[in-house]
Amino acid sequence: MRMPRRGLVIQARTRWLLVGLALLFSLVLLMYLLECAPQTDGNGSLPGVVGESMGKEYYQALLQEQEEHYQNRATSLKRQIAQLKQELQEMSDKLKSLQEKKSPKVNGMNYQGTKEQTSNDLLEFLHSQIDKAEVSVGAKLPSEYGVIPFESFTSMKVFQLEMGLTRHPEEKPVRKDKRDELVEVIEAGLEVINNPDEEDGQDEDDGVGDRQLYSENDFIEGYYRTERDKGTQYELFYKKMDGMEYRHVTLFRPFGPLMKVKSETVDISRSIINIIVPLAGRTEAFAQFMQNFRDVCIHQDKRVHLTVVYFGQDGLSEVKSILESVARETDFHNYTLVSLNEEFNRGRGLDMGARAWEKGEVLMFFCDVDVYFTAEFLNSCRLNAEPGKKVFYPVVFSLYNPAIVYANQDIPPPVEQQLVHKKDSGFWRDFGFGMTCQYRTDFLTVGGFDLEVKGWGGEDVHLYRKYLHGELMVIRTPVPGLFHLWHEKHCADELTPEQYRMCIQSKAMNEASHSHLGMLVFRDEIEAHLRKQAYRTNSEAVG
Repeated sequence: MRMPRRGLVIQARTRWLLVGLALLFSLVLLMYLLECAPQTDGNGSLPGVVGESMGKEYYQALLQEQEEHYQNRATSLKRQIAQLKQELQEMSDKLKSLQEKKSPKVNGMNYQGTKEQTSNDLLEFLHSQIDKAEVSVGAKLPSEYGVIPFESFTSMKVFQLEMGLTRHPEEKPVRKDKRDELVEVIEAGLEVINNPDEEDGQDEDDGVGDRQLYSENDFIEGYYRTERDKGTQYELFYKKMDGMEYRHVTLFRPFGPLMKVKSETVDISRSIINIIVPLAGRTEAFAQFMQNFRDVCIHQDKRVHLTVVYFGQDGLSEVKSILESVARETDFHNYTLVSLNEEFNRGRGLDMGARAWEKGEVLMFFCDVDVYFTAEFLNSCRLNAEPGKKVFYPVVFSLYNPAIVYANQDIPPPVEQQLVHKKDSGFWRDFGFGMTCQYRTDFLTVGGFDLEVKGWGGEDVHLYRKYLHGELMVIRTPVPGLFHLWHEKHCADELTPEQYRMCIQSKAMNEASHSHLGMLVFRDEIEAHLRKQAYRTNSEAVG
């Protein structure tokens, strides 16, 4: 009986041994498959099993690895493209050289020579267009209507004179061709600055690391105008954020490619402006003017002298008190008060203010007490006036009567909030020539104002025409940082018929926009319509 039991034990052990070997073989096979299985770019584990245990960091590491892989691949492709371009250029040069050797001759001159002559003729024509245009020197003009004004622009906006009834005084370039044009011009100016040649007065031996490179963010402002038979002129200004040195580039498009006229560095850090203000009465307006003067000139710009020419005795003590108060509070003493005991004459006041300066050459800004300006405008004044070469006649943005513009509000907002370029808030005062920046020697050379003009208006146009008839260039453009504040205007009976007409015209233009004036003219008709509508509504409600 013992032998059968022993056989059963051996049989059982054999069976467990075979099962163990089978399990060991399966385990080895599984490990082999796991070891030899190809790894995929993504994670092949099922959601909720292994994937979640990997964690967020695992996926971020995978993404970063893939990103680096693609960046390396892109760099490699760029390098290959550059090599191919270089080889293509070399092949092109070789082919061009072979063509020059084999090119047929035409009338004793080979074809290549004919092409070069044509290119030289075209270049000569384009340069002649620059010489004919009013780019480097002024042109003699018969009247103020012959001037082609500039339009000013920044990288985002254009400030334009011609509006009609649909366009706005300040707009973003809507048309793609206009946007592309301004972008191209700004980039062309940067190319001139960052890659100067011998004509620009910079040493070519200076490496790029020694020069300050400019970008689109350094573009400050530009002006452009088109002479229909010659081309378009561009004046571009660039400045680093932390510097006072401007780069000025003039470009001209003679209805063809852009051509550089000049590139120069303009240092305005020591340029003093003598702001001359003629005044009679209007002490409240002068107090408001001095508040703006304090904020802009004393606290920000710090390179100005103020000359106030006061007519009469009424209010003189108040003006003195305002000036002394500002001087005491800000430690500002760069001002001159000239007192004239005579009837107000704007031309005589500005002339006296110009002659009161005894420190040689100076840049003057002829200003009025109702004008609000910014620190950016003062720099535009410095950049666009040059002794013996050019004078600056900015176009002021004149604000309408705030009582009409903001009629739907209880009270008009503060002056600072009214300074916006909108069609219903104001207009470009393109018929006014009173605000101007010019050097003292140029003013005295042309003979100054016509002092025979009495009372309001006319004297500024006479001076403007003197410059038009001379050799100096007149820069005429709207500027965003110069505003004429609205004030009540009275046209005196003593004015000549021409002066009275100009005064009435100015008064009408200053009051309100075309649409707001229309609402005033048709106010009775509008109110009658509203009454009818209210009566009809009430009748229907009762019925």
